[in-house]
Amino acid sequence: MRRALLVIAFLAATAAWAQPTISGDAFLNLREGYVSGPPSWLSGGFGRLGIGGDTYRGNAVAQLGLDWQPAFWFSAHAMVLGRAEPSGSRGKRAGVVGAFVEVRNQHWRLRGGQFFLGTSRENTGPLWTSPYMQTFSALNTWIGEEFRPVGIDLQWSPNFYGSVGATAFRNNDTAGALLAWRGWSVGNRLTVYNEVLPLPPLTSLRTQFTDQRADGTVPFERDLDGRTGYALRARVQTPERAMLQITHVDNNGDRREYRGEYAWKTRFNVVSAEVGTSSPVIVLAEYTWGRTGMGVQPVLVDADFDAGYVLASYKRGANRWSVRFDRFATSDRDRSPIVETNSEQGRAWAIAWLRDVGAHLRLSAEFVQVTGDRIAAQESGFDPNLDARSVSVELRYSLR
Repeated sequence: MRRALLVIAFLAATAAWAQPTISGDAFLNLREGYVSGPPSWLSGGFGRLGIGGDTYRGNAVAQLGLDWQPAFWFSAHAMVLGRAEPSGSRGKRAGVVGAFVEVRNQHWRLRGGQFFLGTSRENTGPLWTSPYMQTFSALNTWIGEEFRPVGIDLQWSPNFYGSVGATAFRNNDTAGALLAWRGWSVGNRLTVYNEVLPLPPLTSLRTQFTDQRADGTVPFERDLDGRTGYALRARVQTPERAMLQITHVDNNGDRREYRGEYAWKTRFNVVSAEVGTSSPVIVLAEYTWGRTGMGVQPVLVDADFDAGYVLASYKRGANRWSVRFDRFATSDRDRSPIVETNSEQGRAWAIAWLRDVGAHLRLSAEFVQVTGDRIAAQESGFDPNLDARSVSVELRYSLR
């Protein structure tokens, strides 16, 4: 991996002598809404939404992405964000979402740095945004929060109808901690590098895992166990009509503790499909299944997980209407008597209306409902009912 990154850096220095082209994207999102449900996981509760507790709350997020292309075969990309969140929310207010360089020709693409893997069919807008809804599916909410490779990615596209790719990565050792200890959530929050995310007030975190880093987890940080994970993917498509992709990911964690955190061993697959790519009506679907775990007997966590969604969207003129249905589950496999039961099942559905108000403004309204109990909350002395609803209005200003 180091040699490959050195080669990319050398090519970048060579390309710098060419005439550069700089472009970018910028978004400012202002959102106000009413939320009912338990306290949010972002404030240390069990709630599945980014905001919780029967109240009106707003937030603001600014995103900036820059693309530098000094030569037709080389480019560099960086993405940062800043946010203003409700009082009591934990985590960073600003940071780096991703940064990578890329070299390519007609059939090959080599990428190095931190980047989204490209499994999502709903997050296809600039800066990993969704052109369909304000919030993401449970699956892509988790991807945005806890999985973003830091490494190298090689893709081969022999023609317009298919491609295959392979990724070697590190710095994603804690992927799985949120799913097992917090459970699935629905939102649109992107974790930045070296950000500490809160974990819920589980009894085991107060007794068995007292050295866990400030009752939090750091999805993207300096590698813990020194082991390299990998991902493989294959895609077939009919350009502008339909596509099907399957991806396998294994972070190769060793389950041991380092610097007050555990290297989780997390493996999962993602199947993605899309029909009607360039038509007014588009249908998207994704499904993931896998396993995650950490520790050894007698203190350990082992869980299976799966999640999927179907999204249908219709665009006419300046208006777009979208509806999405989610299902998610986690099954506890360790049955440890000193760790909470991590099993859960839930559903969510959302409906959204988006309207372009001129060249740079987008107005949208969305309703989201999430249902599903969590046994671990009850075992820690809290209400297991995590049902929640939100109604929100968002104004987005964009520059490109």
